[in-house]
Amino acid sequence: MARKGSLVKVAVVGACGRMGKEVVKGILSRNDFQLVSAIDVREVGKDIGEVVGVQSLGIPVSNDLVAALKESGAQVAVDFTHPSVVFENVRKTIDCGVAPVVGTTGWTQEKVKAIDKLAKKKGVPVVIAPNFAIGAVLMMKFAMEAAKYFDKVEIIELHHDGKADAPSGTALRTAELILRGRGKSFPEPKVKQPEVLLEGALGGEMSGIRIHSVRLPGLVAHQEVIFGTVGQVLTIRHDSLSRESFIPGVLLAIEKVLSLPPGVVFGLENLL
Repeated sequence: MARKGSLVKVAVVGACGRMGKEVVKGILSRNDFQLVSAIDVREVGKDIGEVVGVQSLGIPVSNDLVAALKESGAQVAVDFTHPSVVFENVRKTIDCGVAPVVGTTGWTQEKVKAIDKLAKKKGVPVVIAPNFAIGAVLMMKFAMEAAKYFDKVEIIELHHDGKADAPSGTALRTAELILRGRGKSFPEPKVKQPEVLLEGALGGEMSGIRIHSVRLPGLVAHQEVIFGTVGQVLTIRHDSLSRESFIPGVLLAIEKVLSLPPGVVFGLENLL
């Protein structure tokens, strides 16, 4: 745990990606954080300051996660990489004794449980958040409250066309919280399994909640939760118009993670 008044040493994994660059700049904006390492498979050897468009920082991008964490003395590692590699990244980070703050999606309950078990064994706190935007967290909270009063609900999530998974982690987390707020599943749809007339349609169902995914250039991260009952509809919507919207939540997680007990805290709402 960082001593009061000391700088928290932070590494960014996926530092050269669109979110990683914003995280780097966010860390540099804080006088209580110190960026100590940048890890990515792109731009290896280049100064991360120049990669993100600020002054040279004397921190070359490394593609060796374990070596970078050990050599830099990082206490926290922020991960915005890819669903195909995030589990292994987090496992290695915990083995290094570094606390992960994870924004990469694609988590299953089994993977979260495995990381939680490892983190408790190693004495390392972990934060995994499907969405770091404060507004998105509030959207989920409001949806959880509304779930008690409506007969049906569907979720439409919209993201940029480079997103690697569907449905989004935010949509899945929203569905989980809606079910928790309702205390039971929703009735099965009148048409349980509509005939899919076009291959590749992105949709699924969780305990009576249908989830639909849209992938288009020009989008960042957006979600509508649409509740319906006799004679009325309630729509709760959140829009992230730029990746800067996620940074306050990421910085909050960096600030708090070292004071958490070992194991996984899942969802930014648990830190607010």
